[in-house]
Amino acid sequence: MAGIFEIAEAGGKKYFFKLTAPDGTVVAVSPLFNTIKGAAAGINAVRENAATGLIVDKSRAHGQPAQRKAAARPGVTLASR
Repeated sequence: MAGIFEIAEAGGKKYFFKLTAPDGTVVAVSPLFNTIKGAAAGINAVRENAATGLIVDKSRAHGQPAQRKAAARPGVTLASR
């Protein structure tokens, strides 16, 4: 059985969709759209692009540490591991 796309109203005449797996797990939630037609177009874009999308592994599973972000305050440095 395929997943289910559901369009819902978010209040204030905004709409979003969510993709739910057959077991009920929410797989994806869209940003807000101004119209139902916009939400439907978003669903079509996901359907068209999902099968051809690239997979980018940014996890640490391959032994490469994630990049560290710079400190929020100027003049402060992060210690190395």
